[in-house]
Amino acid sequence: MTPSDNDEENTEKGQIPEIEKEKMIIFQYNDELNDFEELEIDPDLPLHELLIPDLILLFVDPEHYRVWVWHGNNTTTRMKFISAKLAPSIRDRYGIAFKITAVDDGNETTGFKILVGLEEEIDYEEAQTGPAYEGTEEDLELIAALSREKVLLLLEKAGLPEGYERKMVLVKNKLYGYKETDKNYMDSVIKERELFPLKEKVPDGTYLAEKYIPRMLFSYNNVVFTEFLQEIDGYIAKGEQEGEQN
Repeated sequence: MTPSDNDEENTEKGQIPEIEKEKMIIFQYNDELNDFEELEIDPDLPLHELLIPDLILLFVDPEHYRVWVWHGNNTTTRMKFISAKLAPSIRDRYGIAFKITAVDDGNETTGFKILVGLEEEIDYEEAQTGPAYEGTEEDLELIAALSREKVLLLLEKAGLPEGYERKMVLVKNKLYGYKETDKNYMDSVIKERELFPLKEKVPDGTYLAEKYIPRMLFSYNNVVFTEFLQEIDGYIAKGEQEGEQN
C-alpha cells in the first residue's frame, strides 16, 4: 500500500490527514543588484551556518507568519537602508499580515535564535509535569500576540464583503477589537492590521449584536472565530441611489 493509499484510507475513516508544513524561504541581499535573490538551501544545512557577517539575509517563516531581516556586522548602513525598503515587497508575496522584524548580528532575539537553530523551542502545549509557568508579563503578552498574528492572517484571507468593515472578532471565548492603520516604513506605506483586547466590559447575558452582522469561519465543524461586521456609513444607500439613477 502506498502512502497516498494510507491517506485516502485515513480520510475515509474520518481522520484528518497531517498537513505538510510550509517550507522556509530565504533571500540574500545582492549589493550589486540592489535587490534580494532567493537562495537554494540544502535541507540538511543548519540555518545558523548562513549567518555570515558580510551578508544581509531575509527569512520568510510561513509557519509563524513572520519575516526576519538579519544584518551581518560587516554590512553598511546603505545596504541596511535599501534592504529595509525592499523587505515589504518580499513580504507581500507571501502574506501582507506577516510581521517584519529586523535583527542585528550578535543581538538576535530569542525567536530568531530558535528559527535558525541556535536555541531550542519550548513547547508550551505539552502537559506540564512541574510548577506552573511563571513567565514575565512581557513573555505572556508575546505568546498571546503570536496567536493573534495567525488570526490576522486568516482574516486577511477571508476578506470582506463590499460595503462592510470589520469591528470586532470573537476568538474562542475572547472578544477583540479590530483596526487597520496606514504606517510609513522607510518611505513605503504599509497597512497594519491589529487585534486588541477591548477595554469596555461586555455585560453578562444574551447579546443581540445590534448594528453588527456576525460572520463565522468554520473548520472541520468547529468555529475558528466570529467576526462582527458593520456597514460603512452610507455605502449601501449610495449604491442603491446610483442604481436607481442608472
